[in-house]
Amino acid sequence: MEKIWQVMPKIDNDFIKKYPEYNRVVLQLLFNRNLKDKKEMEKFLNPSADDFFDPFLFNQMAAGVDLIIKHIKAGNKIVVYGDYDADGVTSTAILSEVLTILKAKIEIYIPDRASEGYGLNKKAIDEFIKNDLKLIITVDGGIRNKEEVEYAREKGLDIIITDHHVAPEEKDLPGCLLINPNVEKENYPFKNLAGAGVAAKLAEAIISQAKLGEGIKQKLREQILDLAAVGTIADCVSLLGENRILVKEGLKVLNKNKRVGLGELIKVAQVNGQIEEWNIGFQIAPRLNAAGRMEHANTAFELLVTKNQEEAEALARRLNNRNMDRQKITEEILAAIEKKITTGAEDKIIIGVCPLDKEKEQEVWNEGVIGLVAGKLCDKYYRPALVITKGKDGYKGSGRSIGEFNIIAALEEGKEFLERYGGHPAACGFSLKEKNLEKFTDKMKKLAEIKLAKADLRPKLEIEAELDLGEVDANLIKDIVSFSPFGQDNPKPKFVSFGAQIRDMVNMGIDGQHIKFRFNGLWAVAFGRSEEWKNFKIGDKVDIVYYAENNNFNGRSEVQLKLVDVKMNNE
Repeated sequence: MEKIWQVMPKIDNDFIKKYPEYNRVVLQLLFNRNLKDKKEMEKFLNPSADDFFDPFLFNQMAAGVDLIIKHIKAGNKIVVYGDYDADGVTSTAILSEVLTILKAKIEIYIPDRASEGYGLNKKAIDEFIKNDLKLIITVDGGIRNKEEVEYAREKGLDIIITDHHVAPEEKDLPGCLLINPNVEKENYPFKNLAGAGVAAKLAEAIISQAKLGEGIKQKLREQILDLAAVGTIADCVSLLGENRILVKEGLKVLNKNKRVGLGELIKVAQVNGQIEEWNIGFQIAPRLNAAGRMEHANTAFELLVTKNQEEAEALARRLNNRNMDRQKITEEILAAIEKKITTGAEDKIIIGVCPLDKEKEQEVWNEGVIGLVAGKLCDKYYRPALVITKGKDGYKGSGRSIGEFNIIAALEEGKEFLERYGGHPAACGFSLKEKNLEKFTDKMKKLAEIKLAKADLRPKLEIEAELDLGEVDANLIKDIVSFSPFGQDNPKPKFVSFGAQIRDMVNMGIDGQHIKFRFNGLWAVAFGRSEEWKNFKIGDKVDIVYYAENNNFNGRSEVQLKLVDVKMNNE
């Protein structure tokens, strides 16, 4: 599908003159991130751990820490109630690790995705009561569990909800403490923490009140930053502001002092050299997520906290195998849905519902991967996508969306048909009864038709700046690297050059599936695109969108382009 190229507005000369210490490209990239003040620019380009916010800025942090210390001193059992994705598992590991070091009686509980679903549930609460647990601390969840919170409080349990998800319309969670940057009237200045970021803030606050030497406290604060970085990257939250500092500092810890489990996972993922945010997002996090998608997330948790080398090796191999299973199943479900998509994709929203295996009477699609399938459909067709599978007690679904369609707002409008739901404007999860399936899907289709009536539903490439190819050199690459770590709201910059002449072209790979072009002195590579771009020839003038980067090979480093899109130049 042809993509729309959107070059961001060019900075004016007044802005360039105002900051002569920065070159034009750096200023353009800062401007694109809405960084227009010298102080903001410096903080972005030179993030420092000194700029972390005080965790006690959370409205109820002090009360939460006091309650935890009270239960520790009383010798009461505390349960850290997590979630089954990478953010939830790292959050659970952060808090349980710190509380264990501080001699708390800790148990952890991560619900099963298929049988329990997301968030608190009454059956688990009953087990906590039976086992004489006195305090529940949720991580990466709980904000939508009003009924379950009330039930636990009636049974005499104390609860601290730590979460980062958007609160529902009915916001009140009576009788519990709430640490969530996204609740109404919360004073904490940074709103985009992941669950792991919130857990790290609570851990930091607890550490600060411990009767330990300052050196030990600092070591404890640092040792959880690797997990906080992994969870933050995995959850695709904004990588501006405090998250940028957290990930930058966490990567330092991860590269300096790898946990046994993460070290083994890095080996099986075949990550070589310096670990960067890309490695976590595309190699580490998917393997952690595979545990909760394919079996139980406890495997991922155990990997993160183990100190035993042999156990770490076995758990890492197991997660790697589950990840390969996950990839295979994802592609099968994607193919099944794509068979039913009309060639022109006229619908404003893609909804895939799994058939029931009438012989076995069981779900055909693994609900652990339906979010991934929805994401792939959304990316490929540039439409909101819902993928819904049959479960034991009805249907469960997952959705991903585009900027023009707020998926969680759509669920709010269709909540009369749902049992449970939650998420963000770009991603959601939900469950519903079979009798409401058709009504719900009809509602989503109608909402999409209305809200996307005038939208241009072609994939969009957001381009940071136009460059002359002569500007692409080692100094530019150095400037680009200073903007890392890249992620949500701080993407790796894409550039455009118009009228570049192809001087040479070569197919690469065993089957010739890759291609590279030479433009003047620069080589530009594209993986898996040789068939798509086979009609270009030497001498053609083309417009190109690309990343500018270093190609490090056999001890040599040279500047190259990584192609994103190519069009014939028609001028």
